[in-house]
Amino acid sequence: PKVAILRDEGSNSDREMSAAFYAAGFEPWDITMTDLLSKRINLDDFRGLAAVGGFSYADVPESAKGWAATIQFNPELRDMFLNFYERPDTFSLGVCNGCQLFALLGWIPWPGIDPKIQPRFIQNNSKRFESRWVSVKILPSKSIMLQGMEDMVFGIHVDHGEGRLNFPENGMLEKITDQGQAALAYVDDKGQETEAYPFNPNGSPMGLTGLCTPDGRHLAMMPHPERAFLTWQAHWLPENMKGLPASPWLTMFQNAYKWCQN
Repeated sequence: PKVAILRDEGSNSDREMSAAFYAAGFEPWDITMTDLLSKRINLDDFRGLAAVGGFSYADVPESAKGWAATIQFNPELRDMFLNFYERPDTFSLGVCNGCQLFALLGWIPWPGIDPKIQPRFIQNNSKRFESRWVSVKILPSKSIMLQGMEDMVFGIHVDHGEGRLNFPENGMLEKITDQGQAALAYVDDKGQETEAYPFNPNGSPMGLTGLCTPDGRHLAMMPHPERAFLTWQAHWLPENMKGLPASPWLTMFQNAYKWCQN
């Protein structure tokens, strides 16, 4: 299956993302926004879309706004992304800056939310850029990429200054958890979801750091699984895993491949 590894000016981790999908059996394509704007590439040709991390257009507050605006204010591009999102045979993964993009586009937690109450990822409570190794827990959710991984606690890399999930409307967080859309959470050394710093690098409520759509096809998360899918990428590993070539994060990408095959 072909997967579009989408990047924009200032993006990074696109090579790691391509490598992770390739290792799982996909045919990754390096796609820039210029490719889409010039009509050299159309998302109709792809089963998967991965929006990568980085600092689109600049390392400034809410940098994903420029990336989102490029899509939202171009009618042809907006329709292309919407058609991809709604096609039942597609999936997507937004990581870090790509996660912020999905929120600004209204892809997660579900489309049609008034922009005034749209959940977004805002400045970390620490008011610092947080780049380090943290522990997360996979929550029971409808995400196709996380099936069979429920309750797994493992390390992963974070690299953001604006990762705190903010819910402007009361009750939306509860609805998301009730519908199985809460996908990942930061945990402490006892494996418990936490809002405490430094286990939670940004202060997201309930430690939440990943959301999926109600059907599970689209997933947005702040941490970087593509930067830790091989064991040598990990900052720390249990002794019994040090001889293995791949970490549990590769399972995410393999799950997407199985879903496409089925």
